[in-house]
Amino acid sequence: MVKGVIWDLGNVLIDWQPHAAVAAGLGEAEATRFLAADDFDFMAFNHTLDGGSTWAEGEAELRRSHPHWVEHAAAYRANFPASLVGEVPGTVDIVRELSAAGIPMWGLTNWPDEFWPHAPERFEFLGLLDDVVVSGTERVAKPDPAIYEIAVARAGLPASDLVFVDDKQANVVGAIESGLDGVLFTGAADLRVALRERGLPV
Repeated sequence: MVKGVIWDLGNVLIDWQPHAAVAAGLGEAEATRFLAADDFDFMAFNHTLDGGSTWAEGEAELRRSHPHWVEHAAAYRANFPASLVGEVPGTVDIVRELSAAGIPMWGLTNWPDEFWPHAPERFEFLGLLDDVVVSGTERVAKPDPAIYEIAVARAGLPASDLVFVDDKQANVVGAIESGLDGVLFTGAADLRVALRERGLPV
């Protein structure tokens, strides 16, 4: 019996579009060129920040390895709030319904520590979560088993009583391997079905 839900945030509850941040600084064409570059993997770069590296450390490495992309990365940082486009349609409604029904919930997000304050300032629904485990703060990112252990400890429930929702298969697999139930997020409608099958009131 599932007793609580642990939510990924980016592209499950919060629509995160890094293109929008880079474009805000350098324009649409440059943002597209940067994020589609053959010689630079933005998501891998961002994952190092998710894992606890500071921006100063990341930029120093980028300046050494890919100096022609430093300006683009700096545009992303300067305009980061623009990447938080809004709520993902439908899923925050589920959060509100579960909260009203008294179901405890937590967040578990890969998110750089330096960028995290923008989220609670922007999205009031995060206040419905009992706590949010931020990878950059903990200096360990999904799908490392250690971060699931942290989330389960914060929840104060057995891992088997918790369902974890994420849009990345590797992160869901990591959660399952850590003893949680896991649901791959593909949209709010399918998520409702999956949660209802687990006895949750949605």
